[in-house]
Amino acid sequence: MAGNTICFAFEDRYNAFLKVCTKADHGEGKLKGIAIAVKDNISTKGIETTCASKILKGYVPPYDAHAASLIKHAGAAIAGKTNMDEFGMGTSTENSAFGPTLNPVDIKRVPGGSSGGGAAAVAAGMVRMALGTDTGGSIRCPAAFCGIVGLKPTYGRVSRYGLIAYANSLETIGPMANNVTDVSLLMSVIAGHDKKDATSYNRPYNHTPSAEIKGLRVGIPKEYFGQGVDPEVAAVVQRAIGRLEELGAVTVPCSIPSMEYALAAYYVICTSEASSNLARFDGVRYGPAVDTKKSWHAAYQDIRKQGFGTEVRRRIMLGTFALSSGYYGKYYAKAQIARENVRKDFARLFADVDVLCGPTMPTIAFKLGEKSDPLSMYLSDILTVPVNLAGIPAISVPCGKVQGMPVGLQVMGRPFEDERVVDVAYAYEQAVKS
Repeated sequence: MAGNTICFAFEDRYNAFLKVCTKADHGEGKLKGIAIAVKDNISTKGIETTCASKILKGYVPPYDAHAASLIKHAGAAIAGKTNMDEFGMGTSTENSAFGPTLNPVDIKRVPGGSSGGGAAAVAAGMVRMALGTDTGGSIRCPAAFCGIVGLKPTYGRVSRYGLIAYANSLETIGPMANNVTDVSLLMSVIAGHDKKDATSYNRPYNHTPSAEIKGLRVGIPKEYFGQGVDPEVAAVVQRAIGRLEELGAVTVPCSIPSMEYALAAYYVICTSEASSNLARFDGVRYGPAVDTKKSWHAAYQDIRKQGFGTEVRRRIMLGTFALSSGYYGKYYAKAQIARENVRKDFARLFADVDVLCGPTMPTIAFKLGEKSDPLSMYLSDILTVPVNLAGIPAISVPCGKVQGMPVGLQVMGRPFEDERVVDVAYAYEQAVKS
C-alpha cells in the first residue's frame, strides 16, 4: 500500500465505536481514501477486537480477516471497530459489555443489532461504509432501524475467514452504507473465493446497479404481512411494493408455510453452534488466564461467568441442552429438518418468481430497555431468519417512516443472485429520489 494517511475526526455521540483509529494508511484502489468501520467480531491486525465481550478485552489479532484485508488492499482505511451485541447475540446492540449503541434517528431507541454500531456510524455520517455480519438479520435489522442500506450476501460468497464464529452455518460478512451504489461497491471488493475458507465459493461480484426491473416477477409472501407485523409498517412496505409495480414489476401473491417453524429452528441451530464455538474461551486458549490455585473446572466456570454476559450464557446453555444426550433428536435434528423445509419453500417460490419482497422488521426501532423479555426480543427476528436458514441473499433499503422512524423494504433472491436483489433495491431507491 502507498503511504497515504487519513486522520479521523468525528464525534461519537452514539457509542457506535468501541475502538477508534486516530489515523490509518490507505493505498490505491476502488475504495481509495474511504473510511470504513469494521464490526468488532471481524479480526483486524494490530487493532483490538473484543466481540463487545469482557472475555476478549485486550485481545489484538495478529492477522486480518480476509474481508478486512481486501478493503485495505482496495485503498480503504479502517476507521475503527464498531459496537455490537456480545458475540453477535442480539437484535438491539444493548447486549454489549461496553454499553448500548444509540439510534442516531432517535437516541431513546435502539439501532438494531447485532451490527448496530456500524449502522449508527453510517447513519450519523461518521463513516461512508461499514462491514457488518448477519447471522439471523444482524445487518438488515440495524439497516432498517437506522434508515440505511444493508446487504446480507449469499452464504459462501464472502469469506468468513477471520470472523470470530457465533454460528458458522448461518453467518456471513456483508456491506452497509447510506445508498445502494456504495453497498454494491463494497460488495464488489469483499466477494470472491478464499482458499482459507472451506465454505467460500468462487463467485466474484462485479456489478453496476441497474434500475431496469420491467417484467420482473416479485413474490409477496403473505406471512411477511401477517400476525406480529405492525399494520403501519406493513402499509409503508405495501406502498413501496406499489412503486415497484409502477416501474414495471409484476407482483405475485405467495406463501412460505415453513415460516411457522423457522424462528424456533433458527434459535435451536444458532445456540447449538454457539455452545460449541464459544467453548474455546476457557482461559487457556482465549480469555483471561486461569487461576492456577483452583481446579481447572472451577477456574473455567469463574472465567466464563465473569467474562460472558447474560445473553451469551443463556444461549450457550440453550445450545448445550439441545445437543445433549436424549435431546439431540428432539430438538437439533428436528430443527435441521425444519431448515431444509425452509430451503425447499424458497426453491419452490423462486421457480415462479425472481425475487421476494416484504418488511425487513415487523416493527420500527423499539425503545431502549423496552424488550427486557428475551422471548419478545427473539420474535423481532421472525422476518429475517428464514433467509439465513436458506443461505440466500437479501437486502434492506429504506422505504418510508412510521412515527418518524425508518422502515425497511426487504428484497430476497435466489442463491448467488445478489446482483438482482441489489438491482431491485436500486430501482426503488432511484424511483423515490426522482
